[in-house]
Amino acid sequence: MPNHVFIFVSVTVGTVRFSQEPADQSVVLGGRVVLSCVVFNYSGIVQWTKDGLALGIGEGLKAWPRYRVLRVIDVGQYNLEISTAALSDDSLYECQATEAALRSRRAKLTILIPPDDPVIEGFPEILLRANASYNLSCVSRGAKPLALIEWQRDGVALEGAFSSTEVLPDRKRVTTRSLLPIIPEDKDTGRNFTCVASNRAVPMGKRTTVTLNVHRKCVNLSMEPQSVLEGERVTFSCQATANPPIMGIRWAKGGVLLEGMRDSVFVTTADHSFHTEPVSCSVFNAVGHTNLSILVNVHYGPILKGAPTPITVDIDSDAKLNCKWTGNPPLTLTWTKKGSSMVLSNNEELVLKSVSQVDAGQYVCKAIVPRIGVGETEVTLTVNGPPIISSEPVQYAMRGERGEVKCYIASTPPPDKIVWAWKENVWEKEKGTLLERYTVEQSKPHSQGGAVLSTLTINNVMESDFHSPYNCTAWNSFGPGTMIITLEEKEIVPVGIIAGGTVGSSILLLIFLLALAFYLYRQRKGSRRGVTLGKPDIKVETVNKETHSLEEESGSVSTATRMVKAMYSPFKDDMDLKQDLRSELDTREEYELKDPTNGYYNVRATTHDEARPSSRSMLYQGEFRTSNPPGGATGCYDPRPPSRMSHTNYPQFNTFTRAGPSQVPPNTNHPAHPSHPAHPASQTTDFPGDCGLLDNNSQLTYDNYGYPAQYPTYRVGFAPPLEGGTDYSPHTQRMQTHV
Repeated sequence: MPNHVFIFVSVTVGTVRFSQEPADQSVVLGGRVVLSCVVFNYSGIVQWTKDGLALGIGEGLKAWPRYRVLRVIDVGQYNLEISTAALSDDSLYECQATEAALRSRRAKLTILIPPDDPVIEGFPEILLRANASYNLSCVSRGAKPLALIEWQRDGVALEGAFSSTEVLPDRKRVTTRSLLPIIPEDKDTGRNFTCVASNRAVPMGKRTTVTLNVHRKCVNLSMEPQSVLEGERVTFSCQATANPPIMGIRWAKGGVLLEGMRDSVFVTTADHSFHTEPVSCSVFNAVGHTNLSILVNVHYGPILKGAPTPITVDIDSDAKLNCKWTGNPPLTLTWTKKGSSMVLSNNEELVLKSVSQVDAGQYVCKAIVPRIGVGETEVTLTVNGPPIISSEPVQYAMRGERGEVKCYIASTPPPDKIVWAWKENVWEKEKGTLLERYTVEQSKPHSQGGAVLSTLTINNVMESDFHSPYNCTAWNSFGPGTMIITLEEKEIVPVGIIAGGTVGSSILLLIFLLALAFYLYRQRKGSRRGVTLGKPDIKVETVNKETHSLEEESGSVSTATRMVKAMYSPFKDDMDLKQDLRSELDTREEYELKDPTNGYYNVRATTHDEARPSSRSMLYQGEFRTSNPPGGATGCYDPRPPSRMSHTNYPQFNTFTRAGPSQVPPNTNHPAHPSHPAHPASQTTDFPGDCGLLDNNSQLTYDNYGYPAQYPTYRVGFAPPLEGGTDYSPHTQRMQTHV
């Protein structure tokens, strides 16, 4: 009994409580840590929990060989010892007095893990190219918490590094990567760059050092020519010098390696893709590689980048048509509606506001590259709306024959219903009821572009069929379209009238052609005669040199009359001369010519050989030119054949040249003029002695070789009497014409 009283007093006197609770701690991976727990005035069961899980009762925890409870009952101590800390020990811990229903605060145990040794890419020596940017990379893996990376150059901290982190799958450790951009120079060869990775587990950090080896490389990429037309050849040249030596060259276009291209010169044919895809030259050696790129300025015509898509819109809505071209030099874009020259837009997108059915059709998108080429494409715009009927408002049929009334219906969407109405008749496609003489057929002829053709056929057309309008109406989901068509009688023209009119027209046409041919023939003949006889605007002048003086006639006599009288006073007057020439022309129609000198030399003389003086000759080509005289030597005349277009067809006045010895008359009565010595008798000509006529080099001029050059000439009149002329020299006339 006394014992029971004592126990009661002890319980009532003391209060159970924690005099020491576990605290947050950190421990390096593999280390030892002790979590404290002291319960005052308690002698019952004490246990630890890890993340809410009870570890067990007693000092040795069999399920946790690295865990042990350090118990001192006298002071109520129940500390938890963790040896060789592992990452799994990173948890929340709690001490519990179960019989007193007491729980301590939760303590966080943090396991610290030092980072792995940092790794620098290229360790231990990095070969770099001078003046080429490079990123030094350092990686520190598996740290907890994450490692901080610092860069040093020859022991001096550097700024400007960029870091990134990556959490490992256990969601506790972290990998850190640091990049340090540098532009090495020649003087950086042999410099040391150090990467230092540190965290709470290793405050002094772990480090790795690399040494730079900088080499210079010179690469030059050129192109010839700078601008080319599509299809022309272009040459790329990649020249490089480096130390260590160049190991090879690679070519690429648009990032795609060109297999088999290993030379320093690359020749190819440029197309439009060279304008957007650069050509690259990659030169490599033991240090690394250098890549240079260049674009070619290729001039090419328009290229369509994707065909435009036909669109369908409802009436009164907006329509947008698109087409995209590329070209170099920059192209000009135009939108037009097919069949129209009006430019609707110069942009890649054509916007039509509140379209109607009139706007439906083909639209042309044209691209023009100046001085290179033109390209165009078409896109179809379809507008949904009520049916549109486009038949002729007046149609024709013959009485008693079979007649047709046609109704063309253009509709998008297609018509749902078509109705014909005339007189008291109504026809619907759904009902299909008609009278005996009437039938309706539906078709879609290709010539109408998919429109529906509804044809009302009338058998044995009567008079009453011409007095009723025909109503063609079609419906679709957008509403109706209608048209009133009138049928009129076609007049029949008898076949006899048509045949008679054709024959009569042919006869009249034939008569007209004959009259025209006769008129042109008369005109041509008259014009040829006019050319032969001369033109009224020709002024004729004469220069006369005679052996005796002639007195000037009265002023009332015309110049032409005086000329003719002086030349042909023993023979014919002026009118007889013209008449003779006209008759001569009629007998030589095969030589009718047009005057190639336009009348300038159209002067004729009489052909009366018996009236001519022996000192003058009229020479005609053809039948008017006499043959060699009997017994004369051949070659007296120019053997040149006549030409219908030559001036030699006209009679020319020719004078004697210095004749041969047999033709030189005696010069006994008149001595030689002082300024004109007599011709020596021994002088000969190039012609035979019996030839006294010589054609001049040009038959368009008239040169007098028989008279001295000092005699003056007079225009419009006669020369004064000769003072020193010879007795045997007959007078020689020279005719000139001036327009």
